[in-house]
Amino acid sequence: MTTVQLEYIIALDTYRSFVLAAEKTFVTQPTLSMQVQKLEDELGVKLFDRSKLPIVPTQIGAVVIEQARVA
Repeated sequence: MTTVQLEYIIALDTYRSFVLAAEKTFVTQPTLSMQVQKLEDELGVKLFDRSKLPIVPTQIGAVVIEQARVA
């Protein structure tokens, strides 16, 4: 888990869009998506429900994101 990954999930929660979150964090959308996926793999949980538009955090994702905001 890196601080950059935490920044990305906070941005994704804020903007509810991979494209907007990537723009606001000054990275490409594939980079942001890959880092979020790596964090999800590391934690063993899905942080976002990608089947809904706009995307929304999962229940556990909301907890992780809240802790990321505190950190």
